[in-house]
Amino acid sequence: MTNSVSANSSSNCISIIPGWVAFDLEGTVLLWTAKRRLVGCDGYVTMSCKSTKVAPSVDFDHSCSDSVEYLTLNFGPFETVHRWRRLPPCDEFVGARRSKHTVVAYRDAIYVFGGDNGKNMLNDLLRFDVKDCSWCRAFTTGTPPAPRYHHSAVVYGSSMFVFGGYTGDIYSNSNLKNKNDLFEYKFATGQWTEWKVEGSLPVARSAHGATVYSDKLWIFAGYDGNARLNDMWTISLQDREHACWEEIEQSGEIPPSCCNFPVAVCRDKMFVFSGQSGAKITNNLFQFEFKGHMWTRIPTEHLLRGSPPPPQRRYGHTMVAFDRHLYVFGGAADNTLPNELHSYDVDSQTWEVIQPSLDSEMPSGRLFHAAAVIQDAMYIFGGTVDNNVRSGEMYRFQFSCYPKCTLHEDYGKLFENRQFCDVEFILGEREERVLGHIAIVTARCQWLRKKILQARDRQRQRIKQQENSEEGGEEGAGAGGARDIPGGTRTSGNQPMLEVHIREAEAQPFEVLMQFLYTDKIQYPRRGHVQDVLLIMDVYKLALSFKLSRLEQLCVQYIEASVDLQNVLSVCEQANKLQLDQLKEHCLNFVVKETHFNQVIMTKEFEHLSTPLIVEIVRRKQQPPPRVYSDQPVDIGTSLVQDMKAYLEGGGLDFCDIVLLLDGHPRPAHKAILAARSSYFEAMFRSFMPEDGQVNISIGEMVPSKQAFESMLRYIYYGDVNMPPEDSLYLFAAPYYYGFSNNRLQAYCKQNLEMNVTVENVLQILEAADKTQAWDMKKHCLHIIVHQFIKVSKLPNLRSLSQLLLLDIIESLASHISDKQCAEMGSDI
Repeated sequence: MTNSVSANSSSNCISIIPGWVAFDLEGTVLLWTAKRRLVGCDGYVTMSCKSTKVAPSVDFDHSCSDSVEYLTLNFGPFETVHRWRRLPPCDEFVGARRSKHTVVAYRDAIYVFGGDNGKNMLNDLLRFDVKDCSWCRAFTTGTPPAPRYHHSAVVYGSSMFVFGGYTGDIYSNSNLKNKNDLFEYKFATGQWTEWKVEGSLPVARSAHGATVYSDKLWIFAGYDGNARLNDMWTISLQDREHACWEEIEQSGEIPPSCCNFPVAVCRDKMFVFSGQSGAKITNNLFQFEFKGHMWTRIPTEHLLRGSPPPPQRRYGHTMVAFDRHLYVFGGAADNTLPNELHSYDVDSQTWEVIQPSLDSEMPSGRLFHAAAVIQDAMYIFGGTVDNNVRSGEMYRFQFSCYPKCTLHEDYGKLFENRQFCDVEFILGEREERVLGHIAIVTARCQWLRKKILQARDRQRQRIKQQENSEEGGEEGAGAGGARDIPGGTRTSGNQPMLEVHIREAEAQPFEVLMQFLYTDKIQYPRRGHVQDVLLIMDVYKLALSFKLSRLEQLCVQYIEASVDLQNVLSVCEQANKLQLDQLKEHCLNFVVKETHFNQVIMTKEFEHLSTPLIVEIVRRKQQPPPRVYSDQPVDIGTSLVQDMKAYLEGGGLDFCDIVLLLDGHPRPAHKAILAARSSYFEAMFRSFMPEDGQVNISIGEMVPSKQAFESMLRYIYYGDVNMPPEDSLYLFAAPYYYGFSNNRLQAYCKQNLEMNVTVENVLQILEAADKTQAWDMKKHCLHIIVHQFIKVSKLPNLRSLSQLLLLDIIESLASHISDKQCAEMGSDI
């Protein structure tokens, strides 16, 4: 096993030398290494994927030899992803059950401070060791903060900082007041110290939000005893002697005054979700840019009806950040205490409800609990549960930290870069041109698919006529025949570019439509601006013509959310002109609302409105039509994933332009899709595309099984990561060798191997291990077979094993039979 990986341009094969996998006797994968050479690099480096519980990461270790490169992945003890576990609760003799407290994480411990037990406010400090799962009272010295609840606590360096909160005697309802004091607790010494700060101070408050960013404590909103707030203050935590409070001048879409909400920092932004805002509780998510002090409300117009909506409006909930996600749990939502865990992806701006693992011990719904993150798990403690009962329970939730799916981004970059384009759309009367890829367009839109097929038939007829005329002409004229075809633009494979005329489409809205076909979303322009809304209306018109239901819904949701007092008449007139009845109806209803009508009819735009529309508005105001409610489900169309799945499964067979050879067996495929998802294929098709259009597929000296190769194609085409464990063994190194955008596929292969080597599939994995020369994996499989031979012997796959593998099993059985067993067998004979 001294060979390295190579990319052979002449044979268009990838060569990957198989690695080895080591297991302990209990079946846990311990180590997998694979040697490879970095193609295009001058030397060799050593890559070490250090142990993580879910997804491996890649680090470079330059201390190893320059002559080899090791890709090492540690498969250690792991926790089932999305699993809730109930940990030991806090005993009453250690600390009371409580709510409205805070928790922070420091190293391998959770620290709980304050809150109330239903009778009294608390100021004790509890410590929970996450490794030992044990509770104790934390050591303290000095004067702690007064008993309080609805305060905030954060960690900076090796200290915890507690700010504000509500103090007093809740039992006698006396001396109740909000605080604006700041205390520091040093974890190393247990010392409590109050920071005495000169100058301006934030108004005393409780139920506020607090976080640490850039060496500063940031305080936002809360309740001052009379009113809810939405101001922001910050103080440096670096130098106690010179620290002073500073009020931040905020801008943008500042959240309304609110309290009982959580904050979390992710990707250098602070997020605020829901909470109590006067008489209203909203489910808005806001983000704050620390650098520019700018607030933005996260839009929801891109969330399709039928797709996961944001969580219900609520208060008293928690929100934590991990990787690129925000996790929202609990709270009071319209007189209920939900216990679903909601996740918000900061990159894709989408919500989803996390489905817990089947073996989860779910916490009940609760509010005024607290949460913190240690490594790759969230810990939730306490809170108020049903019947106003305080809880002393501790729960642990295992995050998943798989690298994100880059399917939409990869296809989006293909469209932006305009590489490997093979179709040119000629649009409108001005005949503006937009390039695209037949594979993506025909997979997503049946209307355009028909247009492309018709154009392709016409092109083939022209080529055939050209060839026939050349045969009757001068000798040698055929060499230039292809160059004389009308429309001289050519593809990267030196084929004539297919031209498709679409008279009913203009370039700008068509570009937006194409962006949707490649990414399943549209890049929304400035919300509310008249020209931008009118552009999306043109896109909506195209979506109706092209029968793209999903795009229709996206456009309608954007337009309806963008209609305001300034643009409603322009949008209404355009909707009337384009015969977009649904949007026109929305605008008319908007105009005749009591709070809108007088303002709208006093505008200059109303004076210039067409007479029929004015008549409609007046009649609508005088006699509103009855509301019509429909129980019919909204058709949201098919997604990019669904369309590419159908395309791979046969829908795209008529448009294949490359053949992948797997052990001599052809598998038709699509160049544009392969190039978009794999840098290896992208480089091949750009630099040394094989003339016969055939590419041999291998991983080193090993050719993957047909089943494993189909699993890899599913990942390439539509991001699917579900596969049998034996396929995971073949494809573990695929992200590196085929140049996928990240190691998402490898992370799933890793977990698949960790969790799914069983008696039922051990024979298939044995075959895969033998074929990939993963000797320690093979040894582990033989170990399982020997110790579970009675069960394995009944499996039908045993009879289909090769003779050599059957001999390996017999040899393993023989080596595990003791001398005593041999003697007993001999006596029986």
